[in-house]
Amino acid sequence: YRDANGKRAMDYLVANWTLQTASMLEMLLQCWIIRRIHQWGNASRVANMIRRINSLLKETIQDRRDELWDETCSAFEVYETLEAISILELALWKKQQLSSGWNEDRTKRIGLHRQQCLNQCGASVVLPNVSAFLGMELVLPSSSCDQTHRWWKRV
Repeated sequence: YRDANGKRAMDYLVANWTLQTASMLEMLLQCWIIRRIHQWGNASRVANMIRRINSLLKETIQDRRDELWDETCSAFEVYETLEAISILELALWKKQQLSSGWNEDRTKRIGLHRQQCLNQCGASVVLPNVSAFLGMELVLPSSSCDQTHRWWKRV
């Protein structure tokens, strides 16, 4: 979120660097970025962000620190977008799973194969359009048997 000057709240801490602001920024980044990515359960992304934050906190040259800060925020924005798209995919899949899988008189649930729900939920139509709107390019796997992995890249 940016203010009327186009700056994030923590941009001011990075711009006015002292030992106290560095300590405050470290604590805020731990709460804002590291804990959030840790909740997603992706250890490589957590390690990547910790590495970025540590290099930011150790940097002594202001221009380089500003550059590292922008890179860190950009990386986190990509992770947030991936999280949003993944949640959307999960919601589409869950809706398909709940709305189908009944016998003809709708009195008894029958088990649907997970792959069937994934193929029928409409994610292959919805997600590319939403991701394009969010500035991400979605590259779906070509084979129908490899639907468990989705690949994303920033446009």
